[in-house]
Amino acid sequence: MKIFLDTANIEEIRTAHSWGILDGVTTNPSLAAKEGRPFEEMIKEIGDLVDSVSAEVISTAAEGMIKEGLKNSKIHKNVYVKIPMGIEGLKAISALSKKGVRINCTLIFSANQALLAAKAGAAYVSPFIGRIDDTGHDGMQVVRDIRQIFDNYDIKTQLLAASIRHPVHVLEAAKAGADIATMPFKVLEMMTKHPLTDKGMQQFLDDWNKVYGKK
Repeated sequence: MKIFLDTANIEEIRTAHSWGILDGVTTNPSLAAKEGRPFEEMIKEIGDLVDSVSAEVISTAAEGMIKEGLKNSKIHKNVYVKIPMGIEGLKAISALSKKGVRINCTLIFSANQALLAAKAGAAYVSPFIGRIDDTGHDGMQVVRDIRQIFDNYDIKTQLLAASIRHPVHVLEAAKAGADIATMPFKVLEMMTKHPLTDKGMQQFLDDWNKVYGKK
């Protein structure tokens, strides 16, 4: 499973990249605005670090999405244009994918939506696990349903688990067969930690120091 960061913060991205495990980055208008930097400059910098960076359109009509999508796709060779699910979104996905633009269809909340986005030509579909959980439904079941449908019909669209809130979401997404999980930096950092790891490291150091002394 590929690991993406859901952020536009270049320091977080550089830090995760230095660990040797980062495959890509997803951004959205809220995350981009939070950084307060020129959008194209930010996407270019991220694209130089990872093989996939999602740059979202802000138009709500297909015509505007297509125009923005073409512009965003030219910012960097590693850009995937992020387009929200919906009728206008499907129109834009179909038009842009036929032009060779790679699409990440966002704001997916059902397997039906994911199927339609895939048929329209999306490269990624992004079910929002945490937000589905917030409604009292099982977000991970949506991931499992999408995986089954895509496997049934050998659909090549990649399943990108989004709106991840904690490491258990990452684990369950991996078990469900998600191709990608995108997460905040704090969740990625939490994945590296375990109290027994810290305890074991301290024990090793204590044993060493008893015999050889501290350096």
